[in-house]
Amino acid sequence: MQIRPWGRREFVSGATLAGAAGLLGMRPEPVAAEPPPETTTLRLLKFPGICLAPQYVAEDLLRAEGFTDVQYLEFPEGGVAAYKRLGTGELDMTQAFVAPFILEVDQGTPMVLLAGVHVGCFELFGTERVRTIRDLKGKTVGTPRIGDAPYVFLATMLAYVGLDHRKDVNFLEGPADESIALLGQGKIDAYLGFPPVPQELRARKIGHLVVSSAVDRPWAQYFCCLVGANKEFIRRHPVAAKRAVRAILKADGVCALEPDRAARVIVDRGFTQSYKYAVQTMRDVPYGRWREYDPEDAVRFYALRLHEAGMIKSSPQKIIAQGTDWRFLNELKKELKS
Repeated sequence: MQIRPWGRREFVSGATLAGAAGLLGMRPEPVAAEPPPETTTLRLLKFPGICLAPQYVAEDLLRAEGFTDVQYLEFPEGGVAAYKRLGTGELDMTQAFVAPFILEVDQGTPMVLLAGVHVGCFELFGTERVRTIRDLKGKTVGTPRIGDAPYVFLATMLAYVGLDHRKDVNFLEGPADESIALLGQGKIDAYLGFPPVPQELRARKIGHLVVSSAVDRPWAQYFCCLVGANKEFIRRHPVAAKRAVRAILKADGVCALEPDRAARVIVDRGFTQSYKYAVQTMRDVPYGRWREYDPEDAVRFYALRLHEAGMIKSSPQKIIAQGTDWRFLNELKKELKS
């Protein structure tokens, strides 16, 4: 059966989601009572990791919030650029990964975390030589580049089991497709990936799942993806910031309730190529549960792991004090009631 994509008017009105309007909080009253956004331009990151689907699906919802110029920007450095570019003001806001966000806060990057979006996007695959995280000692792990999100998350996992990413594991840098091939050939021992990489590994029967952050504790208890923003953008545009966060959280609900259509949106708009892997991602990642977890707990947990790994100097308390602002989230929890 062919999936009919949303029309813009149909999407914004919530006609396709009439039965889910309460869950998504798609009621016009809170928006109508607010002043318009101080800016009608919003610049977000375009990144191959399609677990960031809520901010891509949010485009029409952002326009309904008053943003007439919604830009998704790519950078030659890849996903690692998101955090630095927030600091320079080249990006206004973006959904991205909690651990790299914390690294930037520790370094004094002028950015702030505003809300958690979902848990469960990264998965660790290994050969028969790797059954647990501790089995990675002395092994070789593929990673896109040292310092990028897969590397940072794996460093936190190693620290949690008492291993040092700098001494106990060999990292081999290279594009995801090369690492997938090497894992299939047994030339590397493990690879940590974000969608659509885990979906491809399963489809091609390469390696086996060692850790899923969607189901395995403690990772499944904490947000992996949060919304962060440039501090000056928040200071100058608080109404716009709240409206943007609201759109992304509503879109998170869309990904949970309408996975087929959400997948079609991100494929048709060029955020990923494979509809098969996109729709599988919508079903694998536990979207729509942003109320169930505490983003401050996630920041504290990952800050502790990063401190243990020697990757940050600041305490979790300092990271939370300097790099978080939950006021919009707390207001939206009251507004967007199920």
